[in-house]
Parts: sequence; structure tokens; C-alpha cells
Amino acid sequence: MTILFILLGLILLLFTGLPIFAGLSMFGAALLAGTPGSLGGLTEIVFNKVSMYVLLAIPLFAYMAHIMIRGRIVDDLYDTAYTLTRHLPGGVGIATIIACMIFSAISGSSVATALTIGAVAIPQMIRYGYDPKVAYGLVAAGGTLGILIPPSGPMIIYGVATDTSIGGLFMAGLFPGLMLAGIFMVATSFHQRHAKRAQRATLNEAISAIRKSGWAIALPTMVLSGMYLGVFTATEAAAIGATLALLIGLLVYRSIGLREIWSSAIDASRTSAMLFMILAGAAIFSHALTKMMIPQQIVEFVLDVDLGVYGFLILMMLMIFILGMFLESIAIILITSPVVMPVLALLDINPIWYGVLLVINLELAMITPPVGMNLFTIKAVTNAPIGQIIRGAAPFVLLMIFGLALVLIFPQIAMWLPNSMLSAGN
Repeated sequence: MTILFILLGLILLLFTGLPIFAGLSMFGAALLAGTPGSLGGLTEIVFNKVSMYVLLAIPLFAYMAHIMIRGRIVDDLYDTAYTLTRHLPGGVGIATIIACMIFSAISGSSVATALTIGAVAIPQMIRYGYDPKVAYGLVAAGGTLGILIPPSGPMIIYGVATDTSIGGLFMAGLFPGLMLAGIFMVATSFHQRHAKRAQRATLNEAISAIRKSGWAIALPTMVLSGMYLGVFTATEAAAIGATLALLIGLLVYRSIGLREIWSSAIDASRTSAMLFMILAGAAIFSHALTKMMIPQQIVEFVLDVDLGVYGFLILMMLMIFILGMFLESIAIILITSPVVMPVLALLDINPIWYGVLLVINLELAMITPPVGMNLFTIKAVTNAPIGQIIRGAAPFVLLMIFGLALVLIFPQIAMWLPNSMLSAGN
């Protein structure tokens, strides 16, 4: 029961509007103040957490994304996807999902994906006879792929918080991300099977379209292939991706100058600083839970109740789904991870598999009210009534729950690629 009171107290504190890093730090310090001899060494604990080498991947991937966006390297993505799929049933919607999928592999951000693709795709879908709320829901759901298809900021945070391989997490998120994108496409194609279609692209049009967005597609492909083959780590992949994005923008597109380079660096630094502050607060909160022996109490509870692997996972997914309606994804990861990890070890649950389940659940949080960030992103793009956007996103919530169930029932959807990556490295 102690952990329930602790989590409830922390959630209520965060509901006051206090920044997440401040809430975690203050609440963790307050818990430690009541534990004899536990305030010493906090500085070292925080420094060790935020000075980890793997965290360099966060600003580097963010910098790569900002350079590619400012350099207009991704501007042709939607046009290419539309050219290749416009003749299919629901072709405009399929093009939107494909563009979201590729942009996700560049930005690592759900909000950035929904914002960037939505501004282009929503007017196009409405022009082709789509119900506006369907167009809103499609982009809101497609945008969520940004935190599942690598690189993913939340996966890096989870990997650091749980000492789990970030490269393994990236590989594990790829197939579930593609699977969800495929589910969205099939559903869109069926729903829009009677909608107006454009003429099939000629071979020359298709080749020209692929050539225009070739670099935007090639860069994330090279980065992920290098990680899969063991050529470089996630942090090295981020550095290589950022360098290549800079060179492409400067030498190929010639679309960026010193101002864009500087602005990209500033934005990447701001994002990274915010995440590092949250990690510092989470280190204090996690240390407090450890000192109070909360993880051991949770393990004892699971043993007494005998939930089993699937019982525990279903319970956690329900709890995270509810938390996702009210809390931001990074906060959910950092609040729940210290409690969950000992139980994963007890039940012999692979933390990479759990990490993918967690991130899919966090995707759901992006499109479920009242705090669904992608819902408000679409509102900012379209100025549509929020109720209409929520109704448009509702069918995709069900589709994502179906996808979550598939990964829960068939772990190999997530685990085949990281397992084969380990085999390739041996």
C-alpha cells in the first residue's frame, strides 16, 4: 500500500502544474528526509545518472532531426508517398501514414511528426473527400509512430533508467512500428475504398519522386543498418546521423547556413537540457524508493498474489493506459521503471520486450484525452473543435490496442530483430 500512496502523492503534486523535474526532485528529497542517513551522496547519484555516455544520443539525434527539417530535406516525403500510392483505395491516407513512418525515423518525436505531416496531409485528404475528423485522427495516430520507430527519445530514456540496451530497444521497436503502420493503412484503405482516387503515377514520375526524397529515406536507413550490423552503437549512430545530415544540408541540398546550424543546435540543446533535468529528478526519486525498500515490497506482493507473467503485464498496461490520460510519457517511464524492473527480473520478462509494450502504450497516451499531446497538435494545425479530433482518433485507439495485444501475445514481433542482431554480432 505504501507505493500506492507514494504514486498518488506524486501524481497529485504534478497535477498542480509543477514541472516534472521539480516534482520528482522535491518529492524524492521529501521521502529521503524521512529516512535516516539517506540525504548524503545525492549529488554523486545525480551526476552519475546525467553523465552517462549513452545520453549523448539524445542531443545528437535531436540535432540531426532539426538539421533535416530546417534544411528542407524532408519536404518531399509526402509528395513522394502520395505519388506512389495515389491510385490505391485510400491512397491519400496511405501516403500520410508512409510519410509519418519515414519522418518518425528522422525526428523521433510524435508531436513533430503530427505537426509537420499534418500541415501538408490534412488539406489534401479533405480535398479528396475524406471526412475531416477521419483526416485529423489519421494524422494524430500516424504521428504517434515517432516514439516507436527508431530513433526514439522515450526509448533512450527508458534504456538509461533501466540499464537496457538502447540499440536493442531501437531494433525491437522497428517491426511493431511497421506493423502498426500497416494496420493503419489496411484500415484506411478499407474505410476509404469508395473515395476518389487519382491516376496511377507513370514510371518516370515514380522514379523522379523517389529520387527527390532519396536522402531523407537513405539517412535513417543507413543509421539503423549500422546499428543492426553492429558497426556502431546507438550513440555513435546518433553522431554519424547528425554529421551526415549536416553534410547533406550543406553540400547536397545547399539549403542551410550558419543561422540554421546555430538554431538547430539551440533547439536540440533545449530539448536535451529539459530531459536531463527530468532524469536528475528521477534519479533522486528512484534512490528514495530504493532506500525505502519499495521494489522489494512490490516483489513480495507479486509473489504472494501469483499474477504470473501475463497477469502482471496486463495489470501494468492497464495502469499505464490510465496514467497516460493524465501524465506526460517521460514522467510515466521514470515514475514506474524503478518499481517495475525488480518484478521483470523476478518473472524473467525481457526488459526490451516490456519496453516496446510500454512505448506502444505511451503512443496511446498521445491520442487519448484529456492530455493527448497529438490531439492538441492537430488542433493547433487545423483550429478544428477538439471534440471532432477526439472522435476521429477514437478508432485508432482501438487499432493500437489491437497492435499492443499482438505484441503481448507474440513477443517475437518485437524480439526477432534484436535477437538476430545479437546473432549477427557474434
